[in-house]
Amino acid sequence: MHRSDPLESSPARRKLLGTMVSAAALLGLNAAGAAASEPVPVNGAPVPPDHASAGPEELFALARFRSYKSRRSSSWDRTGGNGDAIPVEAGQTATLLNISGAGVVTHIWFTINSPDRMHLKNLVLRAWWDGESTPSVEVPIGDFFGLGLGEYFVYQSALLAVAPIKALNAYFQMPFATSARITVTNEGKLRTENLYFAIDYVTFPDLPGDVGRFHAQYRQAAPCNGWTDDWTSNGSPGINDRKNLTGEGNYVFLEAAGKGHFVGVTHAVEQNQDGWFGEGDDMIFIDGDALPTINGTGTEDYYNGAWDFGGQAFANMHQGAPYVVDPERIGGRYCLYRWHTESPITFEKSIRVTMEHGHANHRSDNFYTTAYWYQAEPHAAFPALPEPSARVPRIFRVGGAGAVPPPAA
Repeated sequence: MHRSDPLESSPARRKLLGTMVSAAALLGLNAAGAAASEPVPVNGAPVPPDHASAGPEELFALARFRSYKSRRSSSWDRTGGNGDAIPVEAGQTATLLNISGAGVVTHIWFTINSPDRMHLKNLVLRAWWDGESTPSVEVPIGDFFGLGLGEYFVYQSALLAVAPIKALNAYFQMPFATSARITVTNEGKLRTENLYFAIDYVTFPDLPGDVGRFHAQYRQAAPCNGWTDDWTSNGSPGINDRKNLTGEGNYVFLEAAGKGHFVGVTHAVEQNQDGWFGEGDDMIFIDGDALPTINGTGTEDYYNGAWDFGGQAFANMHQGAPYVVDPERIGGRYCLYRWHTESPITFEKSIRVTMEHGHANHRSDNFYTTAYWYQAEPHAAFPALPEPSARVPRIFRVGGAGAVPPPAA
């Protein structure tokens, strides 16, 4: 989307998405988390036929009896005292969940007390399902919860929320058939004094065979590799005329192989150049398509906003930019998210989710992202997690709009 386009010239150009279904649809569940099925017998007595057609299922969804067992793994004080947290020494790993059997993790909560200013980047969350050898989740803890710049802010969405103060919540459904293991590793240099956690899950005798496993993967480009540093505005001659039909040079959120569906992304940006960072389009390649299967119209459009968000922060259930500081200038900072829970983006063989960084990739800002998806195992190898020092956001001199000249020799 062009920053200079007058909003008044096409008042109907941007339309909001329609009503979205519950995130529970990811696993084919109804709004209360139970599969729609025949009426459940009560105390062994069959439900009379007239009760089965008494009304729409949603009238009974929350009241339906469940057959699962509710469980929690948490940092509660095993002595019965009030020390309801664990420390995590530098270089050490804490195991938060390690169980056998079938079930679904339904909610994860953390709050953290640490002297490490960058603990949101230095603590790494990992998860393994069904005894796999490599984790299906490997993300710095802040990035997993949408805090991709190492700073806290409060927001609410359908799948992630940060509550006052510094309370991290995730509501992704994470199924497993034989086992689940979740850890946090302190890759920083300072001890985490207090890690409070609660992992809510349910158990079943068996898991359905048509259920994918939850995955979350971190990537970054600091900075993105813009194709030019010789420009003074996004509308400079030669910038807008550049063509990009194939996604060459795009930033990659996710590359996955197998069968599954992509459910969304969190995306943090630190600007190294002046002007609107989001001229780039989203391009999604499915099942080996050489050209984008899905092609967007601008970064803010992908996040279901418009016109550079008007420089305003917002947080809705399925899309948002809850953190916007000093927009459109060097040092400008954004945190964004988009959930595809209304219709997860499916793939049978592979998916490659990308976005331009500036029009046709002319900009060199910093991107830090986490992609979330479900798929059948095994999953492809994840890219190596950058070293902790490389994950800390900082401004780079990359030329372009607003660039500071290098020091005189």
